[in-house]
Amino acid sequence: MKVLWNEKIVDESEVKIDLEDRGYQFGDGIYEVIRIYDGYMYMEKEHLDRLWFSAEKIRMSLPFTREELSRRLHRLADEVGLENARVYFQVTRGTAKPRLHNFPDPKEVQPVLMADIQPAARPSAKQNIGIRAGFVEDRRWLHCDIKSISLLGNILALDEAQQKGYDEAVLVRNGNVTEASASNLWMVKEGVVYTHPDGNLVLPGIAKIKIRELTKALGIELREETFTEKELLVADECFKTSSVAEIMPIIEIDDQKIGSGMPGKVTKKILNAYIEAVNLAVQAHRDEK
Repeated sequence: MKVLWNEKIVDESEVKIDLEDRGYQFGDGIYEVIRIYDGYMYMEKEHLDRLWFSAEKIRMSLPFTREELSRRLHRLADEVGLENARVYFQVTRGTAKPRLHNFPDPKEVQPVLMADIQPAARPSAKQNIGIRAGFVEDRRWLHCDIKSISLLGNILALDEAQQKGYDEAVLVRNGNVTEASASNLWMVKEGVVYTHPDGNLVLPGIAKIKIRELTKALGIELREETFTEKELLVADECFKTSSVAEIMPIIEIDDQKIGSGMPGKVTKKILNAYIEAVNLAVQAHRDEK
């Protein structure tokens, strides 16, 4: 498989991670995942904007411009040639010796970029029937707005839910629902859509940006405010969103049906609008060629 390693496209076997790379030893790095639909990188600009936001939050100076990174990712996509896929790319702070907790001098240590592309299809079967989730205490750190490669808290939460037989974790901090293990979380009550406001307790989702646009266009009221687990259990609908999952209905939480126990009409309306928005963006990209 071909991957991006800094500015070069190489065979995966050629990549060598230094023992003292700070990403490997400290989880000192950031990442993004972009969906490719029919050869088009969807919402690429927004993903790159968030990468720069995360870099600023962790005081990392990226060794390339947005334009340079975009060109590298597109070169990789052309080389791999997958029409429907996801691009994973991450930047670690680089290798500093000896291993010390303090940040190394950025003039002496170069951040390390890598990216790979894997097939990814729309999860239509699950979108049609929904998934089951369980409440899990949100024990993660207080910088959840940074898309950090340090994901152990998220992984532990998902595993706790899966150990109980659920597909997903719904995270709760001090009684308030924050998000899912790797997705923004939404509920619908009496036609109004609710989600946790952006801030340090949740990741500012790229799909969330699109949902804001779509609900406005559809005339659906959206309130970005906190809600409790008790309020979620009596909601009419629930769903999660991410670039990979798109809009995914959640039909049960802790073995209790949400609404009718089936994907709700508002959720389906937003999902259909999201798919249409993707298709329009792909068609516009084709027309530009």
